[in-house]
Amino acid sequence: MAVTLTQAASDRVTKMLAKRGHGIGLRVSTKVSGCAGFSYVVDYADEIQEGDAVFESFGVQVIVDKKSLQNIEGMEIDYVQESLLNEGFSFNNPKVKDSCGCGESFTV
Repeated sequence: MAVTLTQAASDRVTKMLAKRGHGIGLRVSTKVSGCAGFSYVVDYADEIQEGDAVFESFGVQVIVDKKSLQNIEGMEIDYVQESLLNEGFSFNNPKVKDSCGCGESFTV
C-alpha cells in the first residue's frame, strides 16, 4: 500500500519545491510525540536514503522511512485552504485508532 497525495497536495508541493529552487519531493514521517503517541513530520526531501519507500502521486515523489511506513501505510495527504490564514495538509490515515483532543497526535 502506498502513501499518496491528492491533486491539490501535489500541486502545493510542486509549487513550494519550485519556490525553494531544489528538492526531489516530500518526506513524510512520524515521531513519538504528544499525548496520543505519534505526530506527523512533513518536510522537503533532498535525497532518498537507504531503506526509504518512494511513492509517486501526480508527478510528486513521496518519501517515507521504513519505520514510519508501518504507521502511515495507506494514508492520503490532502492540501486544504479554508481561508488566507487557514491552510495546510490534512492526513487521512486508515491506521489511526484514536487522536488527542487538540488533533496534534494519534495512536495506531
